[in-house]
Amino acid sequence: MAALSTGALVVFGLIAVALTLFVTEWLPPDMTAIAVLVSLAVLEPYTGVPAREAIAGFASPAVVTIVAMYILSAGVEATGLVDWLGGRLAALTGGDERRLLGAVVGTTGVSAGFVNNTPVVAVFIPLVTGLSDRYGISPSKLLMPLSFAAMLGGTLTLVGTSTNLLASDVSRELLGRPFSMFTLTPVGVPVLLVGVGYLLTVGRALVPARVPPTQDFTEEFGMGRHLARLSVREGSPLVGHTVDEALDDGGPLAPVDDGQLIADGDPAAIDVDVLQIDRDGESLFATATDRPLAPGDVLTVRGNRQAVNRFGDRFDLRQLPREPVTESVLVDPDHDGVLAEAVVHRESRLLGRTLGAVDLRSRFDTTVLAVRRGETVIRERLDGVELTAGDTLLLQTPADKFSHLEDEGYLLLTDGPPELFGVGTDDGTPSLDPSAFVPLGVLAAVIALAAAGLVDIYIAALGGVVAMVAAGTLTATRAYDAVSWNVVFLLAGLLPLGTAMQATGGSAFVGDLLAGVAGVLPPLALLAVLYLLTALLASIITPVATVVLMAPVSVATAESAGVAGFPVLVMVTFAVATAFITPIGYQTNLMVYGPGGYRFTDYARVGAPLQLLLCAVTTLSVAAIWPL
Repeated sequence: MAALSTGALVVFGLIAVALTLFVTEWLPPDMTAIAVLVSLAVLEPYTGVPAREAIAGFASPAVVTIVAMYILSAGVEATGLVDWLGGRLAALTGGDERRLLGAVVGTTGVSAGFVNNTPVVAVFIPLVTGLSDRYGISPSKLLMPLSFAAMLGGTLTLVGTSTNLLASDVSRELLGRPFSMFTLTPVGVPVLLVGVGYLLTVGRALVPARVPPTQDFTEEFGMGRHLARLSVREGSPLVGHTVDEALDDGGPLAPVDDGQLIADGDPAAIDVDVLQIDRDGESLFATATDRPLAPGDVLTVRGNRQAVNRFGDRFDLRQLPREPVTESVLVDPDHDGVLAEAVVHRESRLLGRTLGAVDLRSRFDTTVLAVRRGETVIRERLDGVELTAGDTLLLQTPADKFSHLEDEGYLLLTDGPPELFGVGTDDGTPSLDPSAFVPLGVLAAVIALAAAGLVDIYIAALGGVVAMVAAGTLTATRAYDAVSWNVVFLLAGLLPLGTAMQATGGSAFVGDLLAGVAGVLPPLALLAVLYLLTALLASIITPVATVVLMAPVSVATAESAGVAGFPVLVMVTFAVATAFITPIGYQTNLMVYGPGGYRFTDYARVGAPLQLLLCAVTTLSVAAIWPL
């Protein structure tokens, strides 16, 4: 067994700290990765990673390719191709749940092999939730299979997911053998076929229907006791003032009798939001109108009964009979007011911030009515809610403002009216502009050039970016905005960790340990053990971190066990790309967590049998193609 050096102990200590930060998310994962990079360079005498080598990850072929593929994916997404395809599938399936599920997982799986699987899921989520509402199907029955299918499809080609590209880079460094465009395809095809078969049979039975099929957001989020209507009396102090100037912090009506403010965050605050003003049959968005309130105006407000009573007493308002305030009441067709559902994604600018601090109401005329976090729905004291990845927000918003929330990286739309998704054809299905074939042609050319070996994938992808911008598919600004820079920093920051493990002998030490444990096992069993260990780790921390940690360990284990390193590294690649058993391990799982109303354990319930099934399929396929 290789000796454990002081440098290896230092690197293992850094790994332990990094893993703790990844799990607790005390720092964002990308910042944790940069902290690792800095620590490795500062501790060079122990880690063997000089400063220049520590930052070399930013020029890694994997990182450059991922940047380019984000942009190419955005170009394809902008064509509306996925929306159009989804509309066609909806028409073909006729609302039958089994056929619709088959169409969703089949289309998503194949698409994710050529367009990064994260944007594919982002486009499909609102499509699936819309179809669920239309046909009376619980969206929960479709959203988890959607995510799993995208993960399965990501194993088809080199560009299906960022971890494939990273594993290829590691393979080039450790074994001198990077992946080609279709190296993974002979294994990816049976993995996809078996996975889809499982999702359509056993998985379909195991996926729970957490969210009932409904077209009314107020019912879905249980808002019945938290919405009310009040009429403005003649003597109300609100008369002659707009809602904003009357009730905002510092407004003329803000002080209450004891001199405290009715303002966000104040202990004496009345937790009520005015959502809408109805006057003579006309509905006005409270946040978007500057009309002064008048006697007889009817205010629709969000708040529990106690808060609404205090609000009515304070401002001399008459409570109307407690009739249900449904979605139709809160939708304002004259001013493009809508209710929508949106998820806080892993790259959101809202992460770790409270709703009160972000103040979406004043910045985007958008009011948060409720927050769903797993099984829990939060409807009160929303300003103090600190947002986490996977939270689903119920919003009242002008249709023309929501695009800003998406474009500026706040939220990802998961459900809402058709006007939020662009214009469709007369029969209600999305239209496909002929110009869509330009980015598709560019993407096909990039894949063909890389597959033929005429140009390295990162050069071909960068050339494709230039072609898309030159063709007018994307602007240069939109191209830069399409890149998930936190993923780039995560990748570049963690890459030198693998170098340090190699330089200090840490990989060899762990490899010897694993080889000793697996010494009594045949090579096939060793592959299966590495697959399960890697998949479990990837389900707890990020798949990117798992590739960096497990790739050099798997190669060292193979050397110690006397088996070929390349098939072992391929096993690790498939394991990190198919981490099904938690919502936090893979981005697409987290994206559907809130909209599907899932419990944390639902992922293990559906994903664990699939993980074990694919362990067998992947092990046998890899061993058949690359003899050990």
